[in-house]
Amino acid sequence: MPVWLQARYGVERRGVVALAVVLVAAAVFAVQHFWSGRPQSVSAPQVVRTQAPFAGKGERAAPGAPVSTPATPGAEIVVDVSGKVREPGIRRLPAGARVADALRAAGGVRPGVSTEGLNRARFLVDGEQVVVGTPAGTSAGAAAPPGTAAGPLSGTTGTGPTAPVSLSTATVEQLDTLPGVGPVLARHIIDYRTQHGGFRSVDELREVNGIGDRRFTDLRELVRP
Repeated sequence: MPVWLQARYGVERRGVVALAVVLVAAAVFAVQHFWSGRPQSVSAPQVVRTQAPFAGKGERAAPGAPVSTPATPGAEIVVDVSGKVREPGIRRLPAGARVADALRAAGGVRPGVSTEGLNRARFLVDGEQVVVGTPAGTSAGAAAPPGTAAGPLSGTTGTGPTAPVSLSTATVEQLDTLPGVGPVLARHIIDYRTQHGGFRSVDELREVNGIGDRRFTDLRELVRP
C-alpha cells in the first residue's frame, strides 16, 4: 500500500490484509448459502400401472382358452366288485378312488386268493366292474380310463375252466370258478335252476338276477345247459 495512503488514512498494511481476508470469507459464505438455498427440481418416480388379468362382466373368453371347472364336492362313482371277495356287489366310492379302495369296501379278498396282476393303485371310473380272482387279474367289463386303450376282457383270456361248466348240474363251488361269479351270484343261478327245473339253453342265463349283457357275454363260451 502506498505510504501516502497509509499516512492519510492511518491504515496499516496488516489491517488491510486482515480486512480483505474477512471480506473474501464473507463473500464465499454468502455464495455458498445462496447456492444451497436454491430450490432444486426433483423428478417424481414414474408410476407403472398394471391391470389385473380378469375378465370383466360381459367379456368373453378368448377362443380356445381352457375353462377350469371346479370339482363337484361330494362326487361319487359306482362300481361293481365281484369275484373272490368277501362281500361282492355294488359299491359307492368317492371320485378318485382306486382299485384298493373298492377291494376294501367289498370286505377284502378271500383267503388264498392271489391278486397278482391286479393293479390296486389304478384309479376307478364310474360304472366299471372289478373282478377279483380271474386269470388276468384285471377288471372285467370295466370302462377303459381316458387316454388308455381298452385291453381284452379278463373273463375271456387266460386259462379258464378246461371244459364248459354245466348250468344244470354245477355246484356253488364250480360256478364260483367262473370269472365274475361269486358265491352270491352262484346261489342265484342255482335258485333259478331249482325254480325252473334246470337250464334248457345258455340264453336262459340272462334271466338270472345279477347277470347283465356284458357278464353274459363273458360267460357264454364257458358254460353249457
